[in-house]
Amino acid sequence: MARPIKETPILHGKDAYRFMKRMTEKNHKESQEQREKRLQDYQLALSIFKK
Repeated sequence: MARPIKETPILHGKDAYRFMKRMTEKNHKESQEQREKRLQDYQLALSIFKK
């Protein structure tokens, strides 16, 4: 039997501020090697799901 899903916590105060600040930042740097690895992993996952 499945466990019930817990409620999503609501953030308040400093936690909420940090969360919103981090979600709006666009300074996520990714090296060329990391990008290539991510895309290879994505293509592999797609090929597995197509089977």
